[in-house]
Amino acid sequence: MIKIDHNLKPADLKSGVDQLFKLSGEKILAIEKRWNPADGTPVFTAHGKYTSRGWTEWTQGFQFGSAILQFDVTGDEQFLKIGRDKTLTVMAPHLSHIGVHDHGFNNVSTYGNLLRLLNEGRIANNEWEKNFYELALKCSGAVQASRWTQLNVELGYVRSFNGPHSLFADTIRSMRSLAVAYQLGHVLMGEKDEKISLLKRLLQHAETTARYNVYFGTGRDFYDVRGRAAHESIFNLTDGSYRCPSSQQGYAPFSTWTRGLAWIVLGFAEELEFLAQLPEKEFSAIGTDKKAILARFEETARATADFYLEYTPTCGVPYWDTGAPELHKLGDYLNRPAEPFNDHEPVDSSAAAITAQGLLRLGKYLGAKGQNYFQAGLTVAKTLFSETYLSLDSNHEGLILHSVYHRPNGWDVIPQGKKVPCNESSMWGDYHARELALVVKRLANNEPYYKFFL
Repeated sequence: MIKIDHNLKPADLKSGVDQLFKLSGEKILAIEKRWNPADGTPVFTAHGKYTSRGWTEWTQGFQFGSAILQFDVTGDEQFLKIGRDKTLTVMAPHLSHIGVHDHGFNNVSTYGNLLRLLNEGRIANNEWEKNFYELALKCSGAVQASRWTQLNVELGYVRSFNGPHSLFADTIRSMRSLAVAYQLGHVLMGEKDEKISLLKRLLQHAETTARYNVYFGTGRDFYDVRGRAAHESIFNLTDGSYRCPSSQQGYAPFSTWTRGLAWIVLGFAEELEFLAQLPEKEFSAIGTDKKAILARFEETARATADFYLEYTPTCGVPYWDTGAPELHKLGDYLNRPAEPFNDHEPVDSSAAAITAQGLLRLGKYLGAKGQNYFQAGLTVAKTLFSETYLSLDSNHEGLILHSVYHRPNGWDVIPQGKKVPCNESSMWGDYHARELALVVKRLANNEPYYKFFL
């Protein structure tokens, strides 16, 4: 169980944030200098050097989005140029990519961050540049929403790359693409010129995720523990019925892959912020009730956050799966800090980086009721910004160490003399650590709150 530091303040993490972004700039430039775009997209490190791994193209937005975040924090124009130029020259195929559930990762991290900086006055206002970013985000949201499986009148989801029968926990954070496109006034045009609401699809996807990928302790099966998450839900498309949980990157359907859990904590928390500022009439226009929607999102975010707090070691960094088969060999592992160099199961720092931001957002949204979550988010951030997890080696291209990609497939490097993966980084882990540090920095300095929507 996480040992929450209730006295920690965002300002207390200033030195860690400063060090993170100092290292971050060096890592971004090192990758930019060495990386050949012909090799694909950098995904995770092998012996400290970023490498690609073909599965889906879901990490390129993190590569160039990281440069944009670096500019956001430092004001160093060379990083804005990298992010701007590469978004223009490289990211276009991601806007029209019909084969993935990752538009929120790729396009909100690039076009979205650039539009946000322009709206904040951090980039000189240029009408055509603004129009370009807005058009890109409109297209991205509509394309993502078109990758749709309708189960019945009330439920549906943006299907995973596994096919129309598959709903991933990850995809809740990709709903950002639908949210931004909706806020920009866009709709998805369907057959016979049907105008399909992007807000409605966002809400239906979220409800389907909450109903089938999240457990609430109501006895739906023998392993129904409140807040536990399934990575994947499988449906029978003949009649739209739910069939079973599954997992692609976790240990088993009835265990909890902690990065899948992390996506849900953050996805529901940030969508709560987005939905709360929409007027009631926008919900009633699509036949929903704002109060009920917010209550459902809060219920889901709190359940998964509570599970994370209870089933994560005291430092706030989880092992890769709460049911990993050799965790028992670690003894009372939940009542001491995580051990990245143990001989039995790897930790996943990327899950911590994602969840920490979700905990901060949920805590801030709930106010006095959410103080425990907010302090937990700071506690996890403090751990990640320490020398145990920050990559201090200038020859290592990663920023946050001890990230895991795909344990079941054996894709992660196990260093010589070790028995489990460690000492490596991932593009999503590094990006979300930067995003987390930006959230903390802005809170500490009373700067405009960092959010994905307009």
